[in-house]
Amino acid sequence: MSPETILIVGPNGKTGCRVESRLKAAGVSTRGVSRATTPAFDWQNPQTWARAMEGTQAAYLTYHPDLSVPQAETHIRRFCTMARRSGLEHVVLLSGRGEDGATRAERALRDSGLDWNIVQASWFAQNFSENFMLDSIINGELVVPAGTSAEPFIDADDIADVAVATLVEPALRNRQFELTGPRPMTFAECMEEISAAVGYSVRLNEVPMKRYVATLREQGLPEHFVSLLQTLFTDLFDGRSAHTAHGVRAALGRPATDFSVYARRVAVSGVWNRTNAKHA
Repeated sequence: MSPETILIVGPNGKTGCRVESRLKAAGVSTRGVSRATTPAFDWQNPQTWARAMEGTQAAYLTYHPDLSVPQAETHIRRFCTMARRSGLEHVVLLSGRGEDGATRAERALRDSGLDWNIVQASWFAQNFSENFMLDSIINGELVVPAGTSAEPFIDADDIADVAVATLVEPALRNRQFELTGPRPMTFAECMEEISAAVGYSVRLNEVPMKRYVATLREQGLPEHFVSLLQTLFTDLFDGRSAHTAHGVRAALGRPATDFSVYARRVAVSGVWNRTNAKHA
């Protein structure tokens, strides 16, 4: 039986919105919380946490800005301590592969005494359609740092399906699921798939890291986000995460969604449609 109320930390994020909509569709009560909700939840303000989790029995956590930042471990550990005191019994944590900070945060959850799941995901395919890369795709050129290795991009819908399964199926508790797409792909290969799906050419422009950072700043991205991307590209796209994993099949009994399926689905949705884009 699923918990009475599930806390969703980050209900407007790529996975949080999908997890919450799936749970609601299944008749599960949810409480999505962020800095803008009532009650509010702010990772940087622990005084907001207790009220947000009051009366909930399980939680899906996404950490902002990223589990790689130094304070993430302390925050996850403190959240779990507070959760136990409040009666919250089960925490599902969205994590990333190959990040030292994420590994420390995962350990804090495992050691908490709560029932737990870790959903450890590769880079989201949706970064091309629901993030800062969207305008670049529409404009026909994606700039990335030179020297990036292949990545088995994961569909955020697969992440949400796995997260929901861990939240509502007790037999899946206390397990880590490493989620990737079914094949490693370079950014160039991704652009080829997207070009084929949208019907116009999207080229890849690989530049030195210094030039990449300058491009992000020219786009007006916040400095903390620029710094985070620089760290992630430096640390994660060095080949350590190029291998595939089979967590989607382990949790759901089906294969992960291929990037080509994702690209065709997004193209049909019109997100990459130049005629409707403000920057076309």
